[in-house]
Amino acid sequence: MKKKNLRYLQSITKLLFFLSFYATIAQNTSTASEEKPNVLIIYTDDHRYTGVHALGNQEVETPNMDSLVKDGISFSNTYLMGAFSGATCVPSRAMLLSGRNLFQLEGQGHVIPKSHTTIGETFKKAGYYTHIVGKWHQDNNSLVRSFDSGDKIMGRGLYLTDHFRMPLWDWDKEGKFSKDDAYLLVYDKEGKVIRRSLNDQDKKGPFGTEDIGPHTSEIFAKSASQFISQYDKEQPFLIYLAFHAPHDPRQAPDAYKKIYDVNRIKLPPSYMLQHPFDNGHMVLRDEELAPWPRTKQVVQQQLADYYAIISHLDAQIGSVIKTLKESGNYNNTLIILAGDSGLAVGNHGLIGKQNIYDEDGVHVPLILAGGVIKNKGSTIEAYNYIHDIFPTICEITKTPIPSSVTGKSLLAVMKEPRKKHRVYTYHAYKQFQRAYRKGDYKLIEYVRAKDFTKARGEFETGSRVTQLFNIKKDPWEVIDLSFQPEYKVRLHQMRNEMKTESIRLGDKKENIWGEKYDFWDYY
Repeated sequence: MKKKNLRYLQSITKLLFFLSFYATIAQNTSTASEEKPNVLIIYTDDHRYTGVHALGNQEVETPNMDSLVKDGISFSNTYLMGAFSGATCVPSRAMLLSGRNLFQLEGQGHVIPKSHTTIGETFKKAGYYTHIVGKWHQDNNSLVRSFDSGDKIMGRGLYLTDHFRMPLWDWDKEGKFSKDDAYLLVYDKEGKVIRRSLNDQDKKGPFGTEDIGPHTSEIFAKSASQFISQYDKEQPFLIYLAFHAPHDPRQAPDAYKKIYDVNRIKLPPSYMLQHPFDNGHMVLRDEELAPWPRTKQVVQQQLADYYAIISHLDAQIGSVIKTLKESGNYNNTLIILAGDSGLAVGNHGLIGKQNIYDEDGVHVPLILAGGVIKNKGSTIEAYNYIHDIFPTICEITKTPIPSSVTGKSLLAVMKEPRKKHRVYTYHAYKQFQRAYRKGDYKLIEYVRAKDFTKARGEFETGSRVTQLFNIKKDPWEVIDLSFQPEYKVRLHQMRNEMKTESIRLGDKKENIWGEKYDFWDYY
């Protein structure tokens, strides 16, 4: 009897031990599941949608970005709303960082006022440690209030047009970033990376090579990787990693140039020798990067260089993701990869991004990946804008969305892809171009309007032209349907809807600080 009681007591003891053990595991699992995920925002420059092989199935090789596509959710219809500046990356970044649309920015987007809460401020308030690496195109005040720290800051007024000779700044919590504090990273005689101050001999390029110093993509990726590997704070982090590539000059190390045989590069379906009419902003720096007409040889060289710098960028992104995995943070990190604008590189006879064609100007990649994302390898077709990214990150991480944010979170459509996110999109480029997309169709309207430069004073430029494309059948926007009788009703309907949307958005010069001319005065 005593032995039975002893065995009974031993069984009860074992049971209590295992119940306690599994309760502890459950408690830890619950705590881990409630832990705030880290956030890594990777923003690339002039990176069109088809600049990721897995998305556009073009010749460009991007194995690391392709891996993110497989390990995450990709969006096939993410767009830049537009720009009132030839430097379209200015409003693009302002929209990303503030979550506000083009017509709600402070002017062209150079300044993010205090009333527009930034993504960095939002996550700082939510208990995150925020850090920036790379390109910043806004004012110093919004920079320092958005981040706890930063490294290798670029774009503070000095620019040598050279990826191998890029002026950089250390983090300055006071936001001074003076010219005297700028430096270059170069190789010494032993091949070690050293810092040196700028001097009068540092003329604008591009004439740097991989022999004189590291590429911007390498610099920014190494800095971000060091931050991740050395991070030891208890609070989650938000990193804003803003690359300058694949923005021109399209420089890449020789090993990446050799990947692409210029003579075998395929031309895009929308390749043209020259644009068929004056779109209002045909003569500017971006378009002067290649001679007219855009011969087959010219465009093949441009594309080869573009693909090479993208492949080099892809390798650097891969090194950051590798570090994230090695640090043990990958499974609890939300990774966002997005481009700030499209780029023509030969499409429609254009080279730059000062337009509102899809690939040439406004269609960008957007990928959400990392351990936080569950629907691996899925694609969502819902229309969305760059300024929808901010509230999406907030909802995924259960971070309160500031009242100043007007973008629309994609979380609902991520959970139920059949849901509608936006029924249409609207796009604007300066006072010359407007576009409206709904269903399978996209309308683009151009006007001849006044413009002003210091060199020329006031002058008229542009053309009064209408284009209508079936985007589903003709994604490269080659076949204009606007003059065909069977599309007369649709054209009339889309014009009316575009005008209605312009009024709703407040698309008029009075709402855009500093603008002298209004598209609708010439339409």
